[in-house]
Amino acid sequence: MRLDQLTVNLRARSPWEAVELGTALVRRHAAAIWKPWLLLSLPLFALLNLAAWALDAMWLAGVAMWWLKPLFDRIPLYVISRATFGNVPTLRETLAAQARWGWKPLLHYLTWRRFSFARALYLPIDLLEGVDGERLRERRRVLGGAVYGNAALLGLVCLCFEAALNLGIIAAILMFVPIDELPETVRAGWALIGEQTPWWASLGLNAIAWLARSVVEPFYIGAGFGLYLNRRTQIEAWDVEIAFRRLRERLRAASMTFAVLLAVTGAFALPARAQDSDPLPPNAAPVRTQQDAAVQVVDGKKPEDAATPASVFGEQRVYDARFRKAVDRAYADPLLNGKRKQTSWERRRTFDRPADPRKAPDFSWMAGIAQFFALVGEWGLWIILGILVLVLLATAPRWWPWMRGSLRRSAVEAQGKVEVEAMPLPDVLPENVVAAARRLWREGRPRHALALLYRASVDSMAARADVVLPPGATESECLRASRRMPDADDRSLFARVVKVWQYAAYAQRLPEEDEFETLLGQLQQRYGWAA
Repeated sequence: MRLDQLTVNLRARSPWEAVELGTALVRRHAAAIWKPWLLLSLPLFALLNLAAWALDAMWLAGVAMWWLKPLFDRIPLYVISRATFGNVPTLRETLAAQARWGWKPLLHYLTWRRFSFARALYLPIDLLEGVDGERLRERRRVLGGAVYGNAALLGLVCLCFEAALNLGIIAAILMFVPIDELPETVRAGWALIGEQTPWWASLGLNAIAWLARSVVEPFYIGAGFGLYLNRRTQIEAWDVEIAFRRLRERLRAASMTFAVLLAVTGAFALPARAQDSDPLPPNAAPVRTQQDAAVQVVDGKKPEDAATPASVFGEQRVYDARFRKAVDRAYADPLLNGKRKQTSWERRRTFDRPADPRKAPDFSWMAGIAQFFALVGEWGLWIILGILVLVLLATAPRWWPWMRGSLRRSAVEAQGKVEVEAMPLPDVLPENVVAAARRLWREGRPRHALALLYRASVDSMAARADVVLPPGATESECLRASRRMPDADDRSLFARVVKVWQYAAYAQRLPEEDEFETLLGQLQQRYGWAA
């Protein structure tokens, strides 16, 4: 790890600033992250969906791709951990590293640590530091303890973003549906999800989930790496070390410049020398001047005693008010005074309180009541849990086939052969539609009667609106065509006929006999049908 090759401005940040740093690293190296991500995740997505289709359980592919997220989390972590120190890996290096890098810690994240919201924070510790055992647990405690809440909240926010992207993609698809057909489309789509979901619908939902996960997950891992980098900066003072290294480099450059300048200046300087004195003979004694002799004795003292405090300041000590004030100021200086006042809250000890002369009330009986409620609550929870398990086991034949994606098939097999009754209608409407519909109603075939009224109403509407309907026109198309009828009462009556028919055809809600007769009379009156 070369701190001098860092490509980020390393400093102590708040946790959310560190999260932003990690997401910025992901944005900077987006191409180096998403290319290997797509090359590895897309083939696995296709393989899992193919296997799930063969097992007739397409939901297994979606669950498997979600469970294997830590497997792909190594890709953004590998890229940004090396790009932060100036070594951006190539596509080939990233793909080759996935075959041999980080498999041992990955087993933990695919089993009991799979549901951890702080995976993005602890993954760099397990994969990048290369420690295990007690050392690994200590590193996880030191680095992750202070920001575990931020990491868990980050995981929850990213999960919400992923869900929002899933719903947004589905809503974007529905935007291309015409507004008149939107209710029927939503109803049909919901019916597909509630019943036996077709394989293509399950494949589409799995693809939407994979796409949303591919967008959010690299940012989640990058944000966790930012938290990890910030914690190491705070604990190990990386920013201070980098500052000292930069200062050393500047001083080294300045010292070299100063040395060169000094050498150049010394080369051009000419030394000045005084005239040499005549050498003394070997037996000559040093000659001392009168001033040297005067220094030997000062007030009858020896020369070695001349530098004592008494010789300099005198024997008299001066201790006036100004001197005392200067001494007090010197001792009050914070640089010289090592004492400081610190206030903290401590729990008050009960034995320090004065004894109350009055006898305190005895509440020991409440402890027994609390133990009773605790016992009832504990055993009550176990009893409720046992009841839930029994209910699940008793209702397993109902919900277990649905979990396997074969509810509709099991229901059909249990019911046996389903009888399908055709609803034949004449190619040409009868001359007396009212009488024919009333006869069908009295014969116990109300849906046939309503179908006849709906078909006759469509013909009357097409004639009055002067439109030509295509074969197999839906109810929505007929309603749009009915808007061309000039009379508002005709339009409202036709809409009522369509509503009654839809309730009977799709919701199995038949009108009462009085309501049927009233509708029949209104149609005969408005559209001029023969009695």
